[in-house]
Amino acid sequence: MKLLSERLAATCLLVIFALTVLFHGLIITGVIPFGMVWGGRLQTREQMLVFETLSILLNGLMLGVVAAWAGRWKVALNPRILRIALWLMAGLFLLNTVGNLLSTSAVEKAVFTPVTLLLTLLCLRLALGIRPVAARPQA
Repeated sequence: MKLLSERLAATCLLVIFALTVLFHGLIITGVIPFGMVWGGRLQTREQMLVFETLSILLNGLMLGVVAAWAGRWKVALNPRILRIALWLMAGLFLLNTVGNLLSTSAVEKAVFTPVTLLLTLLCLRLALGIRPVAARPQA
């Protein structure tokens, strides 16, 4: 049962990270206005491009960490490195949750605060769990 919960946490994280990359791509293309992200503090398109590009890169990296941890991306990485990355991700999302609570954007507070809190809990679940057997490198 415990392994199932970790698999579910990993699957949820993978889906959320993929949707987040798509969301930030829609911001870069102008489909979604950038005033509703980053606490409503971005002033120019150039600022938005820097922040959104960084966000896409970080979310892609985190997607890779979770995929490697769950065995969905077959790459030989030290499990300790992956576990540290998951702890760092949990800390980042906890800080992001606080930032969302302090946001001037009502949408960011209402929508993204619960999402980042969920991401914190899911990352903690993986960081505290046992890496699935299927994800472990074969000897």
